[in-house]
Amino acid sequence: MKPAARNIEASDGAAPDRVAPVRLTSRGRKTGAAGDYPRIVSVNLSAAKGERKRPAASAQLKRGHGLMGDGHAGARRRQVSLLAWESIEKMRQKGLDVGAGDFAENVTTAGIDLVSLPVGARLWLGPAEVEVTQIGKRCHDRCEIFRQAGDCVMPREGIFAAVLQGGRIAPGDRIDVDRGANGLGFVGSDQENAR
Repeated sequence: MKPAARNIEASDGAAPDRVAPVRLTSRGRKTGAAGDYPRIVSVNLSAAKGERKRPAASAQLKRGHGLMGDGHAGARRRQVSLLAWESIEKMRQKGLDVGAGDFAENVTTAGIDLVSLPVGARLWLGPAEVEVTQIGKRCHDRCEIFRQAGDCVMPREGIFAAVLQGGRIAPGDRIDVDRGANGLGFVGSDQENAR
């Protein structure tokens, strides 16, 4: 049974009432209706790796590090992870009771097709700027979600980024995209990206 939709503003890992897609220009300007813009749905933290993350009211992104207080943060290329609410919804449609943070993503987004962004694309998450360093990841161990549903979206649809400019981010913050002049950026294997 599909859980009932819940309020997007609650940042409790619940389903947003409505997620409206928008089209973006190459500089990230919205072209959709008023109020329909790419945005942060939830900011999620965990003290250690291998845990589901818990939604927070806000969190500080630190340049060259990631989210302060998160177990995945550190001086490597995968400092922060992002997953679209639309990807989480795919798993909810398979009958799983999952929400923001359950895939261990730091930032849950809405209204932006994350996997279409090239490596090297830059995103403004509210006042903070990040650069996409990796699309998807290899799933080394089948997670609990995979065992329950036989599938997991994070390896295919999650993206990873390095923090270029820090700032405090919160649910509702706008996401702006700059795909860059050449769309080039860091490219490497999972092992290189994990450093």
